[in-house]
Amino acid sequence: MENKLNIKEYLDKDEQKDLLRLLTAGSVDDGKSTLIGRLLFDSKKLYEDQLAALERDSKRMGNAGDHIDYALLCDGLKAEREQGITIDVAYRYFSTNNRKFIIADTPGHEQYTRNMITGGSTANLAIILVDARLGVITQTCRHTFLVSLLGIKHVVLAVNKMDLVEFSEERFNEIVAEYKKFVGPLGIPDVTCIPLSALDGDNVVRKSERTPWYKGISLLELLETVSIENDHNLADFRFPVQYVLRPNLDFRGFCGKIASGVVRKGDEVMALPSGKKSHIKSIVTYEGELDYAFPPQAVTLTLEDEIDVSRGEMLVHADNVPVIGRNFEAMLVWMDEEAMDLDKSFFIKHTTNTGRTRIDSIKYKVDVNTMEHLSVENGKLKKEELPLQLNQIARVTFTTAKPLFFDPYQKNKACGSFILIDPITNNTSAVGMIIDKVEARDMLNAIEIPTLNLTALGIGEAHDEAIEKVVKELDRQGIAVKIER
Repeated sequence: MENKLNIKEYLDKDEQKDLLRLLTAGSVDDGKSTLIGRLLFDSKKLYEDQLAALERDSKRMGNAGDHIDYALLCDGLKAEREQGITIDVAYRYFSTNNRKFIIADTPGHEQYTRNMITGGSTANLAIILVDARLGVITQTCRHTFLVSLLGIKHVVLAVNKMDLVEFSEERFNEIVAEYKKFVGPLGIPDVTCIPLSALDGDNVVRKSERTPWYKGISLLELLETVSIENDHNLADFRFPVQYVLRPNLDFRGFCGKIASGVVRKGDEVMALPSGKKSHIKSIVTYEGELDYAFPPQAVTLTLEDEIDVSRGEMLVHADNVPVIGRNFEAMLVWMDEEAMDLDKSFFIKHTTNTGRTRIDSIKYKVDVNTMEHLSVENGKLKKEELPLQLNQIARVTFTTAKPLFFDPYQKNKACGSFILIDPITNNTSAVGMIIDKVEARDMLNAIEIPTLNLTALGIGEAHDEAIEKVVKELDRQGIAVKIER
């Protein structure tokens, strides 16, 4: 009986631990998988059979000489092990006494950019590895740009293989200075640089005696103590409705996950798009009712009044509403093998809402290796090169068939992100991060809108009222038309 209680206490304690999601990124052979394997090994998170298999595989196919090849813990695909590289996003789970971790080991090759975007979409922290011999290279800049694009606020520059430069403080400082010069304009608020050797374990779990000049903490200590509480947007309450729960005539609740902000019993809320208002009657969970709730809790909200709210709609505080509009700009990462078709309309999945959208214009593409903007206007892109290919990134304007309720991605990840779905293949064609709303008058310059000259068509002024109704209905469906005489 006592053992059962101890197990329950352990599970309850583990459940209460804070969760940190992180990704590793770097160039080929910078040691990403080795670093993760070392973290698992030194933090005593491997089972005996895993250790035995690791020692056996290290002798058979390892790339670490007489050492254990910790990278084999993460390189799960046969193709990865044979080539000694990471292709898929490998997720690893472990915990310490202080925190739980989910690590996404993402591929370093440019052709797997979409894999890195997938792995980093939920990350709180990114570890960017560089080889101490090579320093900051093109891939380092590319990965850091992608991290900033994803809105990851905490970055660790892990200067690996310090053992190969004799743990030189001068070399470490050179790399740090070069990296900080690059990362400054990207606006990442928290950047920490750590010298380490993933193969030997220096500064990975414990401070190393071979870097007496380094005054910081080890990588694991940083991961255990980095503060992520303020990373959530707690100011702007957004509750996308996922499901309307009606088990009987006496209960009607709205289920969903709180995207941002804090909601309390008695708060006045507004339903979008109707604009109808009510007050929170109760906040219901599986464990019981709450007085307040915050992200990323999944709850059921009941209201004092019977107002019509359906899946895909949103509850917000009445005095703090998101941007409501059909026209917006976003940074788009193309993830489909099939190239973008500018004449095709797509499904757009935004929070719990699914609708139709079209791509109106591509302002510029981003060269992910140089951060250079490529556009027709600056002469660095031909018009036929505008449609995005796999892994390409661009700033794009959209028009949706019905209004979305969104915030800029940098302000609110949950309500500022979306995916595009090909309506024919059902493939996820792209992921997007919303920059801001585009005013309708600006859209006239952004896209080529068909123009109807009523005089040339022989349509008299007597029909203007009917024409205006048709144009408004087309506009509501996301089809823009200009009328002139």
